[in-house]
Amino acid sequence: MSTKSARQALAAAVLAASSLVALGATPASAVTAPLCAARVVQHFDLGKGQTPESIVLSPGGTAYVAFAKARQIAEISPTGAVRVLATLPAPADGGVNTPALGFPLTLGIDRAADGTLYFLYATGTADLTGVWSLRPGGTPRRIAPLPATSLPNGLALDQSTRTLYIADSAGAIWSVPTTGGTAGVWSTGRELAPNGFLGANGLKLRGGAVWVTNLDQGTIVRIPLRANGSAGPARTVATGLTGIDDFAFTGRGTEIIAALDTVNQVALVKPDGSHTVVLTEADGLQGPTAIAVRGRTVYVPSAAYLTAKDPNLLQAHLGR
Repeated sequence: MSTKSARQALAAAVLAASSLVALGATPASAVTAPLCAARVVQHFDLGKGQTPESIVLSPGGTAYVAFAKARQIAEISPTGAVRVLATLPAPADGGVNTPALGFPLTLGIDRAADGTLYFLYATGTADLTGVWSLRPGGTPRRIAPLPATSLPNGLALDQSTRTLYIADSAGAIWSVPTTGGTAGVWSTGRELAPNGFLGANGLKLRGGAVWVTNLDQGTIVRIPLRANGSAGPARTVATGLTGIDDFAFTGRGTEIIAALDTVNQVALVKPDGSHTVVLTEADGLQGPTAIAVRGRTVYVPSAAYLTAKDPNLLQAHLGR
């Protein structure tokens, strides 16, 4: 595939999402390690641009999703009922200057214990690009601007310090308090840089460190959080993960499940950096973009940006 074709195809990967249905736990019958009982629990409408992007699960079973192309944030009940909570304003120029993509989109999302949602919006314009928040029953507001040249992608909230960390696919990590204000560059370097398309992508917090993927480099990077809140030296902990997007920890130490969207796979990444492909197109994947884990249930939204067939939500059981 040419660089141009790959760029166009991957651009479609960060579009809209739709409903998540059947969010109950997968039965634990016939369990085999590492993932089993994979099944598609919801099909999305590609014609309506229902290509799911990021996802966060609440303790009560509700899911929150960024409908990227629609510029929306939605609430999905455990029974599959979809309620749009917010639609963000369109940029005056249509978002044609959004870095790498050329259209405006909502991206990473996380949730605070009080129900406040934090999410990212990239438009290629200085008046809208940045970190946004939405309180229960409220209206969305931008709490921290980011440069028009940035592509804020992955987002994680440190509940203890009330700090948000933002993976910028242009090659940086930003941080800003949940109260908002001016975001600061928290970390930069070659480990976060793109190599033609998108660099830093998915982002999570674990074990006193920020963990971030790099799509172009196919890597997972660990950056220690020092006691004063600054970034320690970045270290690449896993390689060879072609087209890695977002990911989640399984709950077993630093073991990771990662979405490899450009190769239509999901990989289990061990703490030593080795990885095994655990789901493929044969399981129903259609360009996976993100991972969420609740207990032993794994949720994998697929965007179908390369296959252009069947965007969906897959559910699997994590073996012991």
